[in-house]
Amino acid sequence: MSVGGVAVFPADTVYGLACDVHNRVAVERLYRFKRRSPAKPSAVMFFDVELALAALPELGPRTRSALERLLPGPVTVLLPNPLARFPLACGDDLSTFGLRVPVAPALAGVSWPVLQSSANLAGGTDARRLEEVPEQIRQAADLVIDGGELPGTPSTIVDLRAFEESGEWGIVREGGMAAADVAGALEWQFHFDPSSYAAMIHEDIPVYDTFQDELARATGGDAPRILELGTGTGETARRLLECHPGAVLTGVDESASMLAAAAEALPPERVSLRVGAIEDALPDGPFDLVASALCVHHLRGSRKRDLFARVRAVLAPGGRFVLGDVIVPADPTDAVTSLTPGFDHPSSLAEQLRWLAEAGFDARVVWEHRDLAVVTAEVSELGGRVRIPSDAR
Repeated sequence: MSVGGVAVFPADTVYGLACDVHNRVAVERLYRFKRRSPAKPSAVMFFDVELALAALPELGPRTRSALERLLPGPVTVLLPNPLARFPLACGDDLSTFGLRVPVAPALAGVSWPVLQSSANLAGGTDARRLEEVPEQIRQAADLVIDGGELPGTPSTIVDLRAFEESGEWGIVREGGMAAADVAGALEWQFHFDPSSYAAMIHEDIPVYDTFQDELARATGGDAPRILELGTGTGETARRLLECHPGAVLTGVDESASMLAAAAEALPPERVSLRVGAIEDALPDGPFDLVASALCVHHLRGSRKRDLFARVRAVLAPGGRFVLGDVIVPADPTDAVTSLTPGFDHPSSLAEQLRWLAEAGFDARVVWEHRDLAVVTAEVSELGGRVRIPSDAR
């Protein structure tokens, strides 16, 4: 497709047309196939979320986090385009472009973006099967891929152009992703009700109290300055303050309502609570202890690795990072904690221990139960290393 070719391919919704997003000849051919006006926009399709985010460094943290929860999937996202990227896909409006990342395992190795549109004549019916693609399009295309029968519903179009500044979003066209799922992805931090959270988490995680106690025990003692990531209603913070009676704690969480519940439960003279995402810049250190419980698994792998490096940067010499979270267990039958697709992205212990070592920590597993684990990571001046004791179960 890099020399002007056009392909018919199966997406996760309907059959589509794709070509090199930067090749004017290819784009013009694709539009002619469809009898579509070049003034109308098409989507820019990546086949990997991380590649898409890397290509769009100007996106703010709130929008990037939303995309990680929405994608991949049957959704097209309208984004602001201040740098006028992908002009051939934007039609008459260079200030906006549509981003698409499908669930397409057969195309996972494609590492460049394409311009994408449905494989039909303008205004025509979307193709669920290859034979439903108009014959003149199939005959004119340079590559035709038969993916069998597809769901047949086009992608949901979600407008995120104002999301970074105001949190506002809207559905322009309903489609393959249900409106409730879109709302869940974009407003996931509001899903938990502070009044029922404790009962819910104890039902889902029967060893919740043991898990919390093991995390608090792993923090040691005498840490005067504590940073907690994902404070929630303050369950972990309460235990940390008990273990470190001389400490003051800074807590960060995306949900204002959860933090309001934490503020009522914690001593105000010892805590400073702020609304924010852990993907954002961390509060200024140095801190003697950074702790997090059941929060980091919301990040994808590369974001976890980035977070660990940023945690290392705000820790004082000799500081400690204690991470308690859901993991991908070695035995799949141990994956018992409820996870929400699109919101939860647990990683294996081996991956996280490696990322901690790369960040400059001496890391070891101190407690493990099925798909839960507690890891301590000490600041190392000699380069990170990993230790997994045989009794950490």
